[in-house]
Amino acid sequence: MQSTIDYIQEYTDNFQPEIGIVLGSGLGNLADEYNEFAIPYSDIPGFVKSTIEGHKGKLVFANIAGKNVVMMQGRNHYYEGHSMAEITYPIKVMKELGVNTLILTNAAGAINKSFRLGDLMVITDHINFMGANPLLGPNDPKFGPRFPDMSEVYNKDLIKVVDNAGRFLGLNLKHGVYFASSGPSYETPAEIRMARILGADAAGMSTVPEAIVANYCGMEVLGISCITNYASGVSTKKLEHAEVIETAANINKQFKNLITLTIKNI
Repeated sequence: MQSTIDYIQEYTDNFQPEIGIVLGSGLGNLADEYNEFAIPYSDIPGFVKSTIEGHKGKLVFANIAGKNVVMMQGRNHYYEGHSMAEITYPIKVMKELGVNTLILTNAAGAINKSFRLGDLMVITDHINFMGANPLLGPNDPKFGPRFPDMSEVYNKDLIKVVDNAGRFLGLNLKHGVYFASSGPSYETPAEIRMARILGADAAGMSTVPEAIVANYCGMEVLGISCITNYASGVSTKKLEHAEVIETAANINKQFKNLITLTIKNI
């Protein structure tokens, strides 16, 4: 860990971020717009390289609305063959760099039948159906407790901030529960029916491990899903990753405006 921190701080001249953002599939343009300097994951000790389309694999540093921000322009996923420890390592690095507020974003499939493509959903809770937990193994009390409370992973005050930003921008933000499976195959219609019965509103293959670790580390977490497709069985259309990228690109302007105003008001 220390070699990672030393490398980043030497490269960034001790730039101290207070807010961290993880940008999901097709949502990386925010980092392109505000990029002051960036480091490829492949250059950072301890980081693994993203292999998925729509994830550029850079750690981007910038000042947004007067706040120092570090952004993951693309994330690593459990389904790529990385361990839970590897995909959540950057979250611990952000904590060590000084980040106290983490904004997690993703592309997700609609389980809630009232959702439409291009909707933005504020995550109020999640269901971990990935079959693993990033906190397995020996605990390091430097980061958090052995048995962290999970009753409010997604900070209620931050949800109020993003809701106010959405109203100001005229966006009809949805609220909902995010259902995470390991992937890389999409869920079956039966699995989506099960998720709906359990109370899920959107499905994806990321975010939850990062949210668990951030909560464990004492960070305040805000989660936002871009509804880029309908989950299996919600429509008759076959699911393709290209559609996810295309829909995310179509809503990029609204997404950037929402994130920027939210950061300003945090």
